[in-house]
Amino acid sequence: MNGRLKVSDGAVGGGLLVAGTTSDAGKSVVTAGICRWLVRQGVRVAPFKAQNMSLNSFVTREGAEIGRAQAMQAAAARVEPTALMNPVLLKPGSDRSSQVVLLGKPVGELSARGYHAGRQEQLLGTVTDCLQELRRTHDAVICEGAGSPAEINLRRTDIVNMGIARAARIPVVVVGDIDRGGVFASFFGTTALLSKEDQALVAGYLVNKFRGDVTLLEPGLEMLRGLTGRRTLGVLPFAHGLGIDEEDGMGVPPARTKSRAWGRVSLRGAVRESVVAPPHGADVLRVAVCAVPLMSNFTDVDALAAEPGVVVRFVDRAEELADADLVVLPGTRGTVRALEWLRERGLADAIARRAAEGRPVLGICGGFQMLGAHIEDEVESKAGAVEGLGLLPVRVRFAVEKTLARPSGEALGEPVEGYEIHHGVAEVTGGDEEFLDGCRTGSVWGTHWHGSLESDGFRRAFLRRVAADAGRAFVPAPDTSFGTLREEQLDRLGDLIEEHADTGALLRLIEEGVPEGLPFVPPGAP
Repeated sequence: MNGRLKVSDGAVGGGLLVAGTTSDAGKSVVTAGICRWLVRQGVRVAPFKAQNMSLNSFVTREGAEIGRAQAMQAAAARVEPTALMNPVLLKPGSDRSSQVVLLGKPVGELSARGYHAGRQEQLLGTVTDCLQELRRTHDAVICEGAGSPAEINLRRTDIVNMGIARAARIPVVVVGDIDRGGVFASFFGTTALLSKEDQALVAGYLVNKFRGDVTLLEPGLEMLRGLTGRRTLGVLPFAHGLGIDEEDGMGVPPARTKSRAWGRVSLRGAVRESVVAPPHGADVLRVAVCAVPLMSNFTDVDALAAEPGVVVRFVDRAEELADADLVVLPGTRGTVRALEWLRERGLADAIARRAAEGRPVLGICGGFQMLGAHIEDEVESKAGAVEGLGLLPVRVRFAVEKTLARPSGEALGEPVEGYEIHHGVAEVTGGDEEFLDGCRTGSVWGTHWHGSLESDGFRRAFLRRVAADAGRAFVPAPDTSFGTLREEQLDRLGDLIEEHADTGALLRLIEEGVPEGLPFVPPGAP
């Protein structure tokens, strides 16, 4: 690096925007990989995403809520995540409205039309100020776009793709997923649908998820350069197990229901991305996660999936609970809706039978609330009084103010850390024992704490209890470190960039900014 990217006092660091031809093209992964590659070169780097739509969020140490993808990118950059890295977070409550989280705090609900009709444009100053502050305190800031920059119906109000690139005058690299097919058309079409001013910032392309002999691709890359005047700056190979925490649920979409607002497709049989290692003991342990509507922070089960011999599946049918050793009710942005869904599909009765038989059930956040006896909700669903599943002695009242916290404590004789994101306030009125500010009754466990299973000692102790209750000869591996596995994953992302991207070209873009003389590709934006 020879210090070229080091920023002197008062100067502004370099920047780069990673855009994509589509959602889930690999923007989050590429951004994290560039961050890890740069920090290994001694560069002070930070991630940034102006606006994120996600039910998968995280709480920073200052108590701000941001997208989990940005928290993971911060880990890749080896910096503490802050609200500056994701100033606008949209948390969908239906297919037409979202909660708006600004600088880590909720500021209200808006319809999609209301947001794009004016509120979004008002936020451009806020997001550019956040980016400027990160550039002032870091040598480089790697920004992630959202969806596609060529969504011409939204360009006027865009603050996350070409809008922020134009405002900050930073170069753009477009990522395309070749595994989907049509990557050349996607690169060309994305560029050709941008205005002349926006095209002037698009400096090159990155092919993602390539399988096979790259020499067979090279003629197409040369033709693409001839058509657009822009080089492809890398061809990243397809690799299993490299996805970081999803931001929009593309990797694990919500379950199918009768209401379009409640989800897109069925998750039945979907397995969390991991390679299940052989069990340390005689048995495997089967975990069934109920794919409830508006499922949030489903990454809570990643630490379980990382354990040798633990098989994690997402389910949406009652019969799929039959062979499960542990059933998990995850978080949700719609607790009352999810309760109705469970009852509609027969899952509520199946879970109640499990509890009566002493078979393990774990509820996290919204899942914990559903396991309680009674819910008063005039905030999230505005449904008023609703009866819960009645499996835990808990009464829940939804408060207007959201709880955002980073608790720590002890459970099952082991230290535990987690984070809380919820409107529901739980009053625990009994139970066999306290459990992470929640409780346990028989084999039913409930807590508001997300992320607790990432604490290695606690996770092993919990799995031993589950195995005993389930009658399984499962023994947790004594040396599984979830933090170490995450670090190894982030290093693999950095390796992908270092080994398969033109790092010299990326450095020049970050350091020198937008190249001069990039040609216009007609027809341009209509």
